[in-house]
Amino acid sequence: MDIAGRLSLIQENWKDEVVATTSFGAQSVVLLHLLKQHAPQIPVICVDTGYFFPETYEYAEQLIDTLGVDVKFYSSPVTPARMENTMGRLWELGDEAAKKYGLLRKVEPLNRALTELGAKAWISGVRRAHSDDRSKRTFIEQQKATTKIFPILDWSDQDVDQYIRENQLPTHPLLSRGFVSIGDWHSTRKLEAGMTSEQTRNHGNQRECGMHLDSDIPDFQI
Repeated sequence: MDIAGRLSLIQENWKDEVVATTSFGAQSVVLLHLLKQHAPQIPVICVDTGYFFPETYEYAEQLIDTLGVDVKFYSSPVTPARMENTMGRLWELGDEAAKKYGLLRKVEPLNRALTELGAKAWISGVRRAHSDDRSKRTFIEQQKATTKIFPILDWSDQDVDQYIRENQLPTHPLLSRGFVSIGDWHSTRKLEAGMTSEQTRNHGNQRECGMHLDSDIPDFQI
Protein backbone atom coordinates (compact mmCIF):
# COMPACT_ATOMS: atom_id res chain seq x y z
CA MET A 1 0.00 0.00 0.00
CA ASP A 2 1.36 3.44 -0.90
CA ILE A 3 1.64 6.27 1.60
CA ALA A 4 -1.59 7.95 0.47
CA GLY A 5 -3.44 4.69 1.03
CA ARG A 6 -1.88 4.22 4.44
CA LEU A 7 -2.87 7.69 5.60
CA SER A 8 -6.36 7.24 4.18
CA LEU A 9 -6.75 3.97 6.09
CA ILE A 10 -5.55 5.63 9.28
CA GLN A 11 -8.14 8.39 8.95
CA GLU A 12 -10.86 5.86 8.14
CA ASN A 13 -10.16 3.81 11.26
CA TRP A 14 -9.30 6.49 13.85
CA LYS A 15 -11.16 9.52 12.46
CA ASP A 16 -10.77 12.40 14.97
CA GLU A 17 -8.99 10.26 17.57
CA VAL A 18 -5.53 10.36 16.02
CA VAL A 19 -2.73 12.94 16.17
CA ALA A 20 0.74 13.15 14.63
CA THR A 21 3.96 14.14 16.34
CA THR A 22 6.98 16.00 15.02
CA SER A 23 10.35 16.87 16.53
CA PHE A 24 11.41 19.19 13.69
CA GLY A 25 14.48 17.01 13.38
CA ALA A 26 16.62 16.10 10.41
CA GLN A 27 13.86 14.39 8.39
CA SER A 28 10.67 15.64 10.04
CA VAL A 29 9.72 17.66 6.98
CA VAL A 30 8.79 14.47 5.10
CA LEU A 31 6.00 13.38 7.44
CA LEU A 32 4.77 16.95 7.83
CA HIS A 33 4.54 17.37 4.06
CA LEU A 34 2.82 13.98 3.63
CA LEU A 35 0.24 14.89 6.25
CA LYS A 36 -0.35 18.28 4.67
CA GLN A 37 -0.89 16.61 1.28
CA HIS A 38 -2.95 13.59 2.29
CA ALA A 39 -4.36 14.14 5.81
CA PRO A 40 -4.40 17.87 6.65
CA GLN A 41 -7.13 17.48 9.27
CA ILE A 42 -4.95 15.34 11.55
CA PRO A 43 -3.60 17.55 14.38
CA VAL A 44 0.18 17.80 14.72
CA ILE A 45 1.90 18.19 18.09
CA CYS A 46 5.49 18.87 19.06
CA VAL A 47 6.90 17.95 22.45
CA ASP A 48 9.33 20.80 23.15
CA THR A 49 11.89 19.71 25.73
CA GLY A 50 13.26 23.22 26.10
CA TYR A 51 16.63 21.93 24.92
CA PHE A 52 16.30 22.06 21.14
CA PHE A 53 19.12 23.64 19.16
CA PRO A 54 18.43 27.30 18.29
CA GLU A 55 18.50 26.17 14.65
CA THR A 56 15.70 23.69 15.37
CA TYR A 57 13.42 26.42 16.69
CA GLU A 58 14.18 28.50 13.61
CA TYR A 59 13.54 25.51 11.35
CA ALA A 60 10.23 24.84 13.10
CA GLU A 61 9.03 28.34 12.33
CA GLN A 62 10.19 28.00 8.73
CA LEU A 63 8.28 24.74 8.20
CA ILE A 64 5.14 26.04 9.90
CA ASP A 65 5.19 29.05 7.59
CA THR A 66 6.28 27.24 4.40
CA LEU A 67 3.99 24.20 4.71
CA GLY A 68 1.13 26.01 6.38
CA VAL A 69 0.83 23.44 9.16
CA ASP A 70 -0.74 24.19 12.54
CA VAL A 71 1.48 22.66 15.23
CA LYS A 72 0.49 22.53 18.89
CA PHE A 73 3.48 22.71 21.24
CA TYR A 74 3.55 20.91 24.59
CA SER A 75 6.25 21.28 27.25
CA SER A 76 6.93 20.06 30.76
CA PRO A 77 5.42 22.28 33.50
CA VAL A 78 8.90 22.18 35.07
CA THR A 79 11.02 24.73 33.22
CA PRO A 80 14.59 23.83 32.22
CA ALA A 81 15.96 26.38 34.71
CA ARG A 82 13.89 24.97 37.57
CA MET A 83 14.84 21.41 36.68
CA GLU A 84 18.54 22.16 36.59
CA ASN A 85 18.44 24.08 39.86
CA THR A 86 16.40 21.53 41.80
CA MET A 87 17.40 18.23 40.16
CA GLY A 88 20.62 19.01 38.33
CA ARG A 89 21.54 18.49 34.70
CA LEU A 90 19.83 15.11 34.57
CA TRP A 91 21.39 14.05 31.28
CA GLU A 92 24.81 14.09 33.00
CA LEU A 93 23.84 12.11 36.11
CA GLY A 94 23.63 8.53 34.91
CA ASP A 95 21.06 6.18 33.42
CA GLU A 96 18.34 6.59 36.05
CA ALA A 97 18.56 10.38 35.88
CA ALA A 98 18.46 10.22 32.08
CA LYS A 99 15.26 8.15 32.30
CA LYS A 100 13.80 10.75 34.64
CA TYR A 101 14.72 13.43 32.11
CA GLY A 102 12.86 11.54 29.38
CA LEU A 103 9.77 11.07 31.54
CA LEU A 104 9.73 14.68 32.70
CA ARG A 105 10.52 16.49 29.48
CA LYS A 106 9.08 14.13 26.85
CA VAL A 107 6.69 11.47 28.12
CA GLU A 108 4.58 13.63 30.45
CA PRO A 109 3.93 16.37 27.85
CA LEU A 110 3.10 13.76 25.21
CA ASN A 111 0.65 11.96 27.48
CA ARG A 112 -0.97 15.27 28.40
CA ALA A 113 -1.32 16.18 24.72
CA LEU A 114 -2.93 12.84 23.90
CA THR A 115 -5.38 13.26 26.77
CA GLU A 116 -6.29 16.87 25.99
CA LEU A 117 -6.84 16.10 22.30
CA GLY A 118 -8.76 12.89 22.96
CA ALA A 119 -6.32 10.86 20.88
CA LYS A 120 -6.31 7.08 21.04
CA ALA A 121 -3.61 6.84 18.38
CA TRP A 122 -0.59 8.83 17.31
CA ILE A 123 1.38 8.91 14.10
CA SER A 124 5.15 9.11 14.27
CA GLY A 125 7.91 9.32 11.67
CA VAL A 126 9.84 6.40 13.18
CA ARG A 127 11.65 4.36 10.53
CA ARG A 128 13.44 1.02 10.72
CA ALA A 129 16.53 2.61 9.19
CA HIS A 130 16.96 4.88 12.22
CA SER A 131 18.56 2.32 14.52
CA ASP A 132 18.86 -1.32 15.56
CA ASP A 133 16.25 -0.62 18.24
CA ARG A 134 13.75 0.30 15.55
CA SER A 135 14.69 -2.22 12.88
CA LYS A 136 12.10 -4.78 14.03
CA ARG A 137 9.22 -2.33 14.57
CA THR A 138 5.85 -3.04 12.97
CA PHE A 139 3.62 -0.46 11.30
CA ILE A 140 1.13 -0.44 14.17
CA GLU A 141 1.91 -1.16 17.83
CA GLN A 142 0.06 -0.88 21.10
CA GLN A 143 1.81 0.98 23.93
CA LYS A 144 -0.40 0.81 27.01
CA ALA A 145 -3.67 2.56 26.04
CA THR A 146 -2.27 4.24 22.92
CA THR A 147 -1.95 2.87 19.40
CA LYS A 148 1.25 3.98 17.67
CA ILE A 149 1.30 4.20 13.88
CA PHE A 150 4.44 4.48 11.73
CA PRO A 151 3.35 5.15 8.13
CA ILE A 152 6.87 5.62 6.72
CA LEU A 153 8.44 2.84 8.79
CA ASP A 154 9.82 1.04 5.71
CA TRP A 155 11.22 4.13 4.00
CA SER A 156 14.99 4.04 3.53
CA ASP A 157 17.27 7.03 3.94
CA GLN A 158 17.41 7.17 0.15
CA ASP A 159 13.60 7.27 -0.06
CA VAL A 160 13.54 10.19 2.36
CA ASP A 161 16.28 12.10 0.53
CA GLN A 162 14.57 11.55 -2.81
CA TYR A 163 11.21 12.76 -1.46
CA ILE A 164 12.81 15.92 -0.09
CA ARG A 165 14.55 16.64 -3.42
CA GLU A 166 11.52 15.94 -5.59
CA ASN A 167 9.28 18.17 -3.50
CA GLN A 168 11.94 20.85 -3.00
CA LEU A 169 11.44 20.85 0.77
CA PRO A 170 13.58 22.93 3.14
CA THR A 171 16.15 20.97 5.13
CA HIS A 172 17.34 21.40 8.70
CA PRO A 173 20.25 23.89 8.76
CA LEU A 174 22.38 21.59 10.93
CA LEU A 175 22.54 18.95 8.20
CA SER A 176 25.06 21.03 6.30
CA ARG A 177 27.22 21.15 9.43
CA GLY A 178 27.64 17.40 9.78
CA PHE A 179 24.63 16.43 11.88
CA VAL A 180 22.55 13.48 10.65
CA SER A 181 20.13 12.91 13.56
CA ILE A 182 19.02 15.93 15.57
CA GLY A 183 17.50 15.98 19.04
CA ASP A 184 18.36 17.96 22.17
CA TRP A 185 21.58 19.96 21.94
CA HIS A 186 23.19 18.19 24.91
CA SER A 187 22.66 14.68 23.55
CA THR A 188 23.36 15.18 19.84
CA ARG A 189 26.78 15.03 18.15
CA LYS A 190 28.02 15.49 14.63
CA LEU A 191 28.71 12.38 12.59
CA GLU A 192 32.44 11.77 12.63
CA ALA A 193 34.68 9.20 10.95
CA GLY A 194 34.04 5.70 12.27
CA MET A 195 30.68 6.58 13.83
CA THR A 196 27.23 5.29 12.96
CA SER A 197 24.17 7.52 12.91
CA GLU A 198 23.00 5.89 16.16
CA GLN A 199 26.19 6.92 17.93
CA THR A 200 25.47 10.59 17.32
CA ARG A 201 22.56 10.47 19.80
CA ASN A 202 22.70 9.95 23.57
CA HIS A 203 26.42 9.13 23.46
CA GLY A 204 25.63 5.97 21.53
CA ASN A 205 23.39 4.59 24.26
CA GLN A 206 19.83 3.35 23.70
CA ARG A 207 18.04 5.74 21.37
CA GLU A 208 14.58 5.52 22.92
CA CYS A 209 13.64 8.02 25.62
CA GLY A 210 10.41 6.44 26.85
CA MET A 211 8.15 7.71 24.08
CA HIS A 212 8.74 4.52 22.06
CA LEU A 213 8.92 1.70 24.56
CA ASP A 214 8.60 -1.96 23.62
CA SER A 215 5.04 -2.47 22.47
CA ASP A 216 2.48 -5.15 21.77
CA ILE A 217 1.40 -5.73 18.17
CA PRO A 218 -2.37 -5.51 17.58
CA ASP A 219 -4.19 -7.59 15.01
CA PHE A 220 -4.98 -4.66 12.71
CA GLN A 221 -2.10 -3.66 10.43
CA ILE A 222 -1.52 -1.34 7.46
